Amino acid sequence: MGPGNVADSYDVLVVGGGPAGATVAALLAKRGHQVLLLERETFPRYHIGESLITGMLDIIAELGLTQRLDSMGFPRKHGITFRWGDDQQPWSVTFAEASRYEYSYHVRRDEFDNLLLTRARELGVRVIENAVVKETLTDGGRVAGVRFAMTGDDRGRPREVRARFVIDASGQARIIGRRLTPVTWHKDLRNIAIWTYFSPYTPLPGAQASHILVEATERGWFWGIPVSETRLSAGFVTPAATFCGSASDPEAFFTSQLRDSRVIKDLIASGSRVSEFRTTRDWSHASDRFQGPGWLLVGDAATFIDPLFSSGVWLGMSGAWLASRAVDLSLRDPEAEAEQLSRFERLYRQLATDILAYVRYFYDPTRKQEDYLQRAQSAMEIATGQSRLAFIALISGISAVAEYSEEELMQAGTGS
Repeated sequence: MGPGNVADSYDVLVVGGGPAGATVAALLAKRGHQVLLLERETFPRYHIGESLITGMLDIIAELGLTQRLDSMGFPRKHGITFRWGDDQQPWSVTFAEASRYEYSYHVRRDEFDNLLLTRARELGVRVIENAVVKETLTDGGRVAGVRFAMTGDDRGRPREVRARFVIDASGQARIIGRRLTPVTWHKDLRNIAIWTYFSPYTPLPGAQASHILVEATERGWFWGIPVSETRLSAGFVTPAATFCGSASDPEAFFTSQLRDSRVIKDLIASGSRVSEFRTTRDWSHASDRFQGPGWLLVGDAATFIDPLFSSGVWLGMSGAWLASRAVDLSLRDPEAEAEQLSRFERLYRQLATDILAYVRYFYDPTRKQEDYLQRAQSAMEIATGQSRLAFIALISGISAVAEYSEEELMQAGTGS
């Protein structure tokens, strides 16, 4: 959609139409605010990150998308199967053991992301695709809008639009954030992911057939995601230095690492590769600030945690959920802005910090299974002694934003 009769000012301007951007835009529009979203690409578009955890399903419900998502035919994901730790036999956990949700989904991200952006439009968000942000506008030290231009527009005339809040959801491009705050890279998690697709494939046995597979090897770990009954997403994550120290040929490197696999190589043995190899840098990071006068960061623009537990979409949508509450209350009571934005950053950063600390602990694949479970219990401060339930709760995200109720946030906004 082109700029058309886009207004000169909005309550909120969102840069980026992925899950975090579409979610925060939709939730704010649902609360009656005028929202503009600028997206540089045309949806639907391909994206990795196909296996979702149950922690984002409450937000899906708030967006009114539960039935629509369930009807899209995505494979249901009931749990995770690991080959990890000193016991070389695979072990599994299911969401139903510790959640009211029995399953999440393995999605085709082009369709899932388009669902969220379409819902934002339905709720009243003005969405402009093929829009490239050129400049951040400020007013007295406050971010006050952007200048953007349309790709393919021979006139090349930037358009200026202003907003009371600008939210950067532009992913690792950090289109707004890179102008406002440094980023800290987690050097121990500077990884690269290499992946492709195989069809057909042999599923995991029995009830595990719907699970994502996570398998540790000597030089990294494999994922196996059943994105359909006949198609498996298969990827390998390894330190960037390890890959760059090899011949740096993705296909040759991926194939060489299969020799150390005991599980995923059997899943794909009967199939053929049906897609090119792709690579991306899975470099974990956090922006030094998540907010400031007139601006917020959500999704990968704020922080990215290693994909080991498929937490990317959950963390991005959780940050969007928190941001929508903070911005909504700030728009209604401008005097509460500093308090609300500070609270947003504190809660969002705590979510990311908790999962990051556990990922770092889990990345040692030589520990006993019980060590991973007990560490999760400690991380979640659960006193029930149910370490297995704590582990499932942590890696499925169900202990996240649901704990920060609307009532609690409203009380914070009123100072009660």
